[in-house]
Amino acid sequence: MVNPRTRTNNDDDQWNSGELAEDDRGAIEPLEPESRRARGPVYRRVYTTGNADLDRQVNELVGTLTHSVPTGHQPLDSVDLELVREMLTSSLRLITQPSTRAERKLVNAAMKEFAYSFRVFAPYRDLRKVSIFGSARVERGEELYHATQEFASQIAERGWMVITGAGPGIMAAGHEGAGPAQSFGANIRLPGLNPANAYIARDGKLINFKYFFTRKVTFLKESDAFVLLPGGWGTLDECFELLTLTQTGKSQIHPIVLLEPEGSTYWRDWLLFIRDNVLRRKYINESDLALLRVATTPQEAVDEIERFYSNYRSARFVGERLVLRIERAPDARTLAYLNETFGDLLERGTIEVVEPLPPELRDEDSLEYKRVAFYPKHAYGRIRQLIDQLNTL
Repeated sequence: MVNPRTRTNNDDDQWNSGELAEDDRGAIEPLEPESRRARGPVYRRVYTTGNADLDRQVNELVGTLTHSVPTGHQPLDSVDLELVREMLTSSLRLITQPSTRAERKLVNAAMKEFAYSFRVFAPYRDLRKVSIFGSARVERGEELYHATQEFASQIAERGWMVITGAGPGIMAAGHEGAGPAQSFGANIRLPGLNPANAYIARDGKLINFKYFFTRKVTFLKESDAFVLLPGGWGTLDECFELLTLTQTGKSQIHPIVLLEPEGSTYWRDWLLFIRDNVLRRKYINESDLALLRVATTPQEAVDEIERFYSNYRSARFVGERLVLRIERAPDARTLAYLNETFGDLLERGTIEVVEPLPPELRDEDSLEYKRVAFYPKHAYGRIRQLIDQLNTL
């Protein structure tokens, strides 16, 4: 029998056991149990170029990086160095294996865009941020513009920063309301003239993206909440993508607020379509609608975001067990109520108050918070409803 720790395949990749396999979470932090991760809970391939001499040179280069970290930066540990080795290996595989110049340009541009956006956001990592989406065609005097400006102003007063697509309309209103100091711009370069709005155009927190996908990843990675106002194809695309990623556990659960100020029926009409043509045909579950909220005033949108974080802080799977980190833990009576109310969410066992689990202790991951943990079925709308209940404590 072949030992799976040393099994090879046609790509000359090898399997081994390693630190990365236990908790291979990405920058966007998918809310996925261990069994659903691509490489499984135990084994991870040793990723190679297929050329022994190139692999040796890569390993030598990576070895020098332990002494090349700038003063004041966190040193690279073994997991970091392995990631760097794989990144370099991927770049070389684009050359040593069949790929076109266009494909290499795509990967190069995407990596540069990610690297630059990470650097722009890095100084503000500890501040909460909300992304605002909506039409670029809204004029300054319209109610939608005013509502966006007012929402951005109110949320900025509470210490939040605002991210928009940096264009005109709703995007400009968000930057005007929050002010440049508390704004980020994620502009997209289009064939036609697409300048950034005046509020962010000369700010160092403006990023110009070539690709929509790198821009979308940046919105998702950096945001703690999302507010969507009426808009066109782009706004609807962003709305459906947010809901899809949340429903499937490919992103953390965040507040998704559809802001529809007085005089508009845009989101209510959209929800009628969803209920009549999507939910009625059972293409989604009723609980999936819990992943979003409709607000009719800027204040309601602010309140919804603050309510979501009034007790809940974050979530993480440890193996197959979901851990919700919260400020205040439920007492025995409330815990019994949660187990009765959310029994349908449990794959096995019960909802329990727990101490930080060993992988969390190892990573020093949010150790200051209380915790509830359970083995869930993968119904993220119901998980959102459980979070809402915990927020009433």
